[in-house]
Amino acid sequence: MPNKPLQKSVAVLEPTSSECGISKLSPEALGLMASFFKVLSEVSRLQIVCSLKTGAKNVTEIIEETGLGQANVSKHLKILTQAGVVAREQRGVCVYYQIANPFLFELCDLVCDALSVQVEQQSQQLQQLSTLRQNR
Repeated sequence: MPNKPLQKSVAVLEPTSSECGISKLSPEALGLMASFFKVLSEVSRLQIVCSLKTGAKNVTEIIEETGLGQANVSKHLKILTQAGVVAREQRGVCVYYQIANPFLFELCDLVCDALSVQVEQQSQQLQQLSTLRQNR
C-alpha cells in the first residue's frame, strides 16, 4: 500500500478538537448517534445496505444478492426503515427499498479506509516482530 493514501486516510481520521462537532453534542444527541451506529452494527444489515448501493431493490432481489433468508431480510429491513437508513416505496404489488441518505456510503468508505490503515499497520508490526524473531 503506497504511503501517500495512508497518510491522507490517517489525516482524515485525526481531526483537531476545534473541528470536532461531536464534542458539542448533548447526551441526548449522542444517544441518537449511538442508536444509529447500533443499527449498522449487524452484519446482515450491512449486507442489505451494500446490496442497495446499486439502487432500489425488492425483498426478492435483496435475498438473491445477499443469500439471506426471507424472514431475516424482512426483519432487518424493518429495523433499517424504522431507523431512517432505508426508505420503502410501494410500486404496484411490490415494495422497493433504497438507501434514504447516500452519505451512508461515504461513512462506510471512511470506515473501510480506517480499517485498511489499521490492518496495514498491524501487518507492518507483525513483519517487524517476525524479523526480530528470525534474527535471534
